[in-house]
Amino acid sequence: HTKHLNFIKEKIKPDVLAVILSGNFTQRGEGAICDKYTRSIWAIKSGADIVFELPTVFATGNAEVFAKGALKLINALPYEKVLCFGTETDNLNELIDIAKACAIETKEYKQALKEELSSGAPFAKARYNALKKTNPELNVESILSSNNILGVEYIKAILQNDYDIKIETIRREGNYNDESIDKTNPSALSVRQAIIENKKSKCKGVVPSFVYKDLPNTIPDFSSQIVYSLLTSDKDYLKRLPDVAEGLENKIKAIIKDNHTVNDLIEKLKTKRYTEARLKRILISAMLKIESSFVKDCLSNDLYLKVLAINKDKQELLSILSNSKYPIITRKSDYLKLSGTSLDCFNKDVLANDIYNAEKGIRTNEFEMKLV
Repeated sequence: HTKHLNFIKEKIKPDVLAVILSGNFTQRGEGAICDKYTRSIWAIKSGADIVFELPTVFATGNAEVFAKGALKLINALPYEKVLCFGTETDNLNELIDIAKACAIETKEYKQALKEELSSGAPFAKARYNALKKTNPELNVESILSSNNILGVEYIKAILQNDYDIKIETIRREGNYNDESIDKTNPSALSVRQAIIENKKSKCKGVVPSFVYKDLPNTIPDFSSQIVYSLLTSDKDYLKRLPDVAEGLENKIKAIIKDNHTVNDLIEKLKTKRYTEARLKRILISAMLKIESSFVKDCLSNDLYLKVLAINKDKQELLSILSNSKYPIITRKSDYLKLSGTSLDCFNKDVLANDIYNAEKGIRTNEFEMKLV
């Protein structure tokens, strides 16, 4: 991420470098290693001017929801905007062509996708096969890579909503799926794994010193909260969670009685269709009480721009950004002006923050903004 921020400053040279940061729960369906305020401070120290929170309802969603939510916030910002994201390919036009094919959704493509999904294939693989059948001229190999998948969703969201947002990409270096520390390009997974194995010292020198100082000795574990939420939820509620289909709610209720850890539960639930990441997101949604209908409401209504941190020398940005489409939230008095879906969405962030604080034994204020 440090390389990413430096790339933006050197190549794009923006007047303002803004970061959209996931809150205390992530798209992996897990709690973040460090709380969102700590990570937002890292971003400012690494060169960002201002950090906005990606609402929990989007941060814990699949790639499509994550991307739509992020672009929704970016589009609400005023002035000319450039979105920069990491990819496994240098060929942006290739990703744009794939995104266009996914966005248009011809009758043939929809039918092919339906057939692939009915065969039990996970969505990413099903989409790959459907595109290969219906758009043979496209080089769709890249859509099986995780950053490219998210990149396609970013582009698709821009196309479908006709957002006036330019695109720039940075090539991801190293193996972000590597659990061992690569001193040149250490993956976030390897840092997380080192902490799990009680070998945090391995991270020294491969992450910025201010990051290393804040790294915890253990990973937050929300197993108890998740198991409790599943035991106290009925099947009808579980059925309403994002990505739950094909009677998964029945399976969850049957298995949870004898499997009281998240790892055991996931091992019993995993299939080609229900990958570990998808199941983890479902379980986090169950704990945070995020239903599919709520996600749709948040995607279709005006929300807010919650500032987690800002460079203390750039505080004039708050005045400059006051003409954003959405209200800027920097203190509790701003929050008190929210209503309807935006209030419900922010309250979900408050709940996520409270649950995270309880597990970590810390106290962070959902309504504050850090000056760095």
